[in-house]
Amino acid sequence: MTRVWDIPVHDSTRVRDVRVAAEAACLLAGIDPHRTALAALAATELATNLLKHAGGGRMVIGLVDHPPQGARAAAVQLTALDHGPGIADVNAAMRDGHSTSDASLGAGLGTCLRISSAFDLYSTHRGTVAVSRIGQDDKEKARSDVRTGGINVARAHDEHSGDAYCWTRSGARVTVMLADGLGHGGKAADASHTAVGELYRAAHLPVAEILRRMHLALRPTRGAAVAVAQLDTDGGELTFAGVGDIGARLYTEGSWEHLVSHPGIVGAQLPAAVPVRCLTWRPDSLLVLHSDGLPSRWVPPEDGDLLARDPAVVAATILRDASSPASPTHDDTCVAVLAGGTADRRP
Repeated sequence: MTRVWDIPVHDSTRVRDVRVAAEAACLLAGIDPHRTALAALAATELATNLLKHAGGGRMVIGLVDHPPQGARAAAVQLTALDHGPGIADVNAAMRDGHSTSDASLGAGLGTCLRISSAFDLYSTHRGTVAVSRIGQDDKEKARSDVRTGGINVARAHDEHSGDAYCWTRSGARVTVMLADGLGHGGKAADASHTAVGELYRAAHLPVAEILRRMHLALRPTRGAAVAVAQLDTDGGELTFAGVGDIGARLYTEGSWEHLVSHPGIVGAQLPAAVPVRCLTWRPDSLLVLHSDGLPSRWVPPEDGDLLARDPAVVAATILRDASSPASPTHDDTCVAVLAGGTADRRP
């Protein structure tokens, strides 16, 4: 099931909670003690920064899969979100050892960058989002043709999210899925987890057939809303199909387009013929999938600098900007992003 730690950080006592959560996530992911200690260090620095520079914020910690050519390898993702004034000089803040906090360990964001398997941040006057991933490898292997990432949070006070996202690759096909298990809690998480497992087994198939396979696999569960997007990296074509209340928007050449999911429930009420959209994928294209926990008022980002960041940073920024910092999360919420190309994304 999808274990999530969502920790408000508004006083120094929560820094310890963040560190303990990072260590627990590493244990669950099977990460060795050395890299667990690095994750604890990064989590402590990010939480301390929230207090010192943003007046508080939120840490979201969870497990993500980064499967190279279909093999699954879990990493721990640490996401810091705030509505503070932003970082005035990002380049200075990213220098190794730079720190202005008496409570800090003196490592700073630069050390977070160095010790993370992947690290990126986005900062404006509306606040800062920073993402650190810690896996068994020192650095994630860059993919030249496609990037993926996301964020998943549970309903307030729940340990497990009923939503899930994942991606996998089969030859030239890169497939991204987002599932929203019906309801909340463990049974909803079971449904979405089943959908994840079925995607890994069926990634070589087209999207309509993947959904049909998921429908059979999810019959013993509550069922789920599911959207599947598959990118042919050789042909530059994206195919999309969704069943249930999953939102999807595609950014291409400076404009956003809604991709509509079909009514139904995977595992209970699958349409006889699932409508499939085929779209041209360009170097600047970016796809956002999200569950219905994201408020309907959310506005797609237009800042080119944000759209070029790590997809997990894009997803977390969308989540932050669509939510109220004063209100608890009333539903599981998941945002997944598929983007083209890679470059040196360091701030």
